[in-house]
Amino acid sequence: MTVVLRFEDGTVVVDGDVQSALSDVPDVEADPRSGVVRAPAGRYRAVRDALADAGVDVDDRVAVADDDRLELTLRYDLRDYQQDALDAWRDAGDRGVVELPTGSGKTVVALAAMAALGVPTLVVVPTVDLLTQWRRELESEFDEPVGQLGGGEQRVEPLTVATYDSAYLRADDVGGDFGLVVFDEVHHLGGEGYRDIARLFAAPARLGLTATFERPDGAHEVVAELVGPVVHRLSADDLAGDHLAEYEVRRVEVDLSPAERDRYEEAQGTFVDYVRDAGITFRSGSDYQELVKRSGNDPRAREALLAKQRAREVMMNADAKVEELARILDRHRDERVIVFTAHTDLVYRLSDRFLLPAITAETGAAERREILDRFRDGEYSRVVAANVLDEGVDVPDASVGVVISGSGSEREFTQRLGRILRPGDDGAKTATLYELVTAETAEERVADRRR
Repeated sequence: MTVVLRFEDGTVVVDGDVQSALSDVPDVEADPRSGVVRAPAGRYRAVRDALADAGVDVDDRVAVADDDRLELTLRYDLRDYQQDALDAWRDAGDRGVVELPTGSGKTVVALAAMAALGVPTLVVVPTVDLLTQWRRELESEFDEPVGQLGGGEQRVEPLTVATYDSAYLRADDVGGDFGLVVFDEVHHLGGEGYRDIARLFAAPARLGLTATFERPDGAHEVVAELVGPVVHRLSADDLAGDHLAEYEVRRVEVDLSPAERDRYEEAQGTFVDYVRDAGITFRSGSDYQELVKRSGNDPRAREALLAKQRAREVMMNADAKVEELARILDRHRDERVIVFTAHTDLVYRLSDRFLLPAITAETGAAERREILDRFRDGEYSRVVAANVLDEGVDVPDASVGVVISGSGSEREFTQRLGRILRPGDDGAKTATLYELVTAETAEERVADRRR
């Protein structure tokens, strides 16, 4: 007997009584009404392999037909570490995550994987900026039409780029159309809703790209199950000097003014007094969630949270940081500089003070592209941004970064460092990242944590 294997509404359907052959495959269920066996489409590979092991003849209508295969020629010459990443992924059965620092060419590894497999491919990205960048890259590299899901378009081609949101919404329709799915910034797949993208697409080949795989909430373990484990990992230190710029990180401590110190100590004291009285230790993320939960019906808890925010704003936006930035900009007047902050208000304050082009979440896509194009062309030598350049934007080369303020996230720090690591044309560039930290405040612990 030959059974039919097909894709239907985000699931893989097997026509025939073969559940016993699939007993070791998770999430397989019999549908007594239709007499079929059904599993989430993401289990397609496991279902297919289990049927083959059981000696069941299969008419596989999910698999990529020979007529649908693509002739993709890669024009890039892979660097040795990129080739190693590709080889590791292939050796892992065309599944897994490649972790490489920002600026090291993760995109090239994905293009090489696409050329090696020659199957219809979906690239999933977190932002519209990345959507545009990937589409431009695919159109430039391969002689194939490129579809787009998101950013105002809904068109599917053998090579298609989609935002995470659009891939989730269209999974039931197009989840059986691709043999390879590339998840750019794959750590996003750990989000509760986004996990279903991997579960609803049948593509047996899966490649995740990221500069920082681990998530504080541990959801990277779910990503490893859905896409595959990390198969190749290199840090910025591994590539510095040969493939990325040599770099140094300079931590500069500044002092609060007397007036700022008074405001900080008052606000921080309100916060510390409450958490001490409430017995909250902040040894885990759940402790902070407990404080947030209490703030819903406990006025003191709410005041403690607001006080913590006031203290944070004082220490992160200290006047001395602005004065230190003035010295850094003067010291590096002939270099390209990116200034990173955590607060939009500070971006506009610095933009006015130093006449810097500003990029925030409020900056329109067209204006952002114009600023970055002018930065790339040398018309602008410096920009200031609030978080939006940390990830998902093709940022032109710079040699100096200044972190005015940020979180304790290692991922955020790695992304910001990566913005200045692309080597110069002669390969001799040395990059410098300044961290401005307010002395004798909680920001010292924040800076230690992200390092």
